[in-house]
Amino acid sequence: MLVSGGAGFVPSHLIDRLIARGCQVVAIDNFLTGSESNVAHLAGNPLFTLVKADISDGIPADVTDRFDAILHMASPASPTDFGTLPIEILRAGSLATFHMLDRARHDGARFLLASTSEAYGDPLVHPQPESYWGNVNPIGIRSVYDESKRFAEATTMAYKRAYGVDTAIVRIFNTFGPRMRADDGRAIPTFINRAIRNEPLEVTGTGSQTRSICFVDDLVRGILLLLDSTEAGPINCGTEHEMTMLELAERIVQIADSKSDIVLIPRTADDPDRRRPDLTLARQKLGYEPEVGADDGLRATIDYFRAL
Repeated sequence: MLVSGGAGFVPSHLIDRLIARGCQVVAIDNFLTGSESNVAHLAGNPLFTLVKADISDGIPADVTDRFDAILHMASPASPTDFGTLPIEILRAGSLATFHMLDRARHDGARFLLASTSEAYGDPLVHPQPESYWGNVNPIGIRSVYDESKRFAEATTMAYKRAYGVDTAIVRIFNTFGPRMRADDGRAIPTFINRAIRNEPLEVTGTGSQTRSICFVDDLVRGILLLLDSTEAGPINCGTEHEMTMLELAERIVQIADSKSDIVLIPRTADDPDRRRPDLTLARQKLGYEPEVGADDGLRATIDYFRAL
């Protein structure tokens, strides 16, 4: 199996599960946002190969294996990346998608695209079903990520229709867990690292905007269910643990036994008001059901950051 972005947060957990199954995995990463430490425990494992390369430039010529499955997971994905790595994000969603799909077509492999709830933008429908086309600002600060994933979805479906490539699209909702970057810019690692240092937690706006947070183990299980199926998607994957940002900050302070205060700061541009997946398709088509409670996942993630 070929996994782009393999040293990233979610892909590294996915690779662990694939190798536990006995799969041979080649991971490609340029370490722009991924970290070699995320897969360091696999060094020397005969089932694992790590290749340093930018998949936007193409699959390296020395990667000559014939793959049964190709998973395109590569892309900077945190809010801080939207402003600092906009071109890299657009290249990952466009050029890299073409390269990975071309290889899937050549190898006769199943292709899985890691898409995102950001495809729905700031949704006017709640919860968000896969049939909803979204409400995206095409020129806003978040557009480089939103639109690159929407383009990648369109490209994936074009290869399916034009060339008969066996494709699947998963739309990933807000995921958290060990191996997230401390400087990720997303709420959970930011809140946790401030809480364990007893520093103020900064919540944007009134804190009433919501997210539905999914522990990484649940997401990986859902991705594997989709990979193993014949479904094309797109299919949402996440949980229905919807909570406000203020509630999330309060729970992290409580679980971390922190002395941090919570302060409100101005809200960022194009920040969605509500996010919660409609999991009907995932349940019906894949038999998917999230299992990890929000508090259990937060506790495991806090323990991870404390140990760094």
